[in-house]
Amino acid sequence: MATRIVAEVLIPGRGDPIDGGTVLMDGGEITYAGPTADAPAGGDEDLIEVPAVMPGLWDCHAHFVGLNQPNIEAFATADVVTAAARAVDDAARCIDAGVTSVREVGGLGIRLAAAIAEGRMSGPTIYGAGRILSTTGGHGDLHSLPLDFVHEITCNHSFSILCDGVPEVLKAVRTNLRSNARLIKICASGGVMSEIDHPVHQQFSDEELRAIVEEAGRAERIVAAHCHGKPGIMAALKAGCHTIEHGSFLDEEAADLMVQKNAMFVPTRFVVDALLGQADLLPRYAYEKGLMVADAHEQAMKIAVAKGVRIAAGCDIFVSGQMYGANSREVIHLINAGMTDLEAIEAITATAPETLGPQAPNSGQLRAGFDADVIAFDTNPLDDRSVWGDPDRVTHVWQRGTRHK
Repeated sequence: MATRIVAEVLIPGRGDPIDGGTVLMDGGEITYAGPTADAPAGGDEDLIEVPAVMPGLWDCHAHFVGLNQPNIEAFATADVVTAAARAVDDAARCIDAGVTSVREVGGLGIRLAAAIAEGRMSGPTIYGAGRILSTTGGHGDLHSLPLDFVHEITCNHSFSILCDGVPEVLKAVRTNLRSNARLIKICASGGVMSEIDHPVHQQFSDEELRAIVEEAGRAERIVAAHCHGKPGIMAALKAGCHTIEHGSFLDEEAADLMVQKNAMFVPTRFVVDALLGQADLLPRYAYEKGLMVADAHEQAMKIAVAKGVRIAAGCDIFVSGQMYGANSREVIHLINAGMTDLEAIEAITATAPETLGPQAPNSGQLRAGFDADVIAFDTNPLDDRSVWGDPDRVTHVWQRGTRHK
């Protein structure tokens, strides 16, 4: 049955809000979105009246890995079936909070996507990367464990592929494409949650990076580059990576290059704040690295906003049961970095699909012909920022026209 949503305010995702707006959905698509006064006459429709309607939210940097603690070494003892069961619950929490689409940059999501599409579980539409490409000893490695054991663990958990040299990185890209990865995720710098590597240091050589980007490009996939340090950011951009994830030490020169390359930034401030509030649970090395990047990361976000870098919202959620459902809290961090409320909303809706490049769906906007991913709030989020991060404030969720909440 077609659905008619009549709202006190319609926020289209891109463009000005409309006081007194209507959205019509039929067959999984939006057929009309605009002023109520101009809407087609009603028929045999399901009529819903709400305070505010807007596109379903995106999380452009998430992981469905089923870890129940903030420690990636827990992969060593985690049972993959148990992890998947946790991930099913995490996916349900996301869509209940209005997150109808997730760009999953490493984890079990590429496997969960089929079950969601079949209607066997509740969750957002997942555009998965499969296993993260990492150098041996890089951010995707488990440094304290024997290397052969790490290869076995990461394979079983769809966590990472350790690859070194052009032939190995090419095979790693092709391995993910074989699983229908919608993008390729790499670790172009060290990280916070890994033990030995330094967040500033570049990982993968320039030659390896170019090979990854070119191979992904042949299949119309973009490359998302985990980068904290400037050397990795600059190398990833020069190689043609489409998105920079985290970007903790991004400066004005790097921001200018991002604008020149038309690259995108997914800053993931959510996870920085979330993890630094869990000092008693984090490995000591992770907490110390988090402190090292936190202030620089805050400044990097402000630089990116001021320079006009295209920004999409992502959280880097990975701890099961704790973070999922609060995804939209990233909107507040974007506002704190200098975005207007409407710009931050655009980053979590209309801009977000663009992080997939040629794989981007018609999503993130209330426009005729776009996917009917639509949510409603109990108030106008432009007037009340307390809605962000609170799933209880999301009163309705439709995913491709099907009502979930």
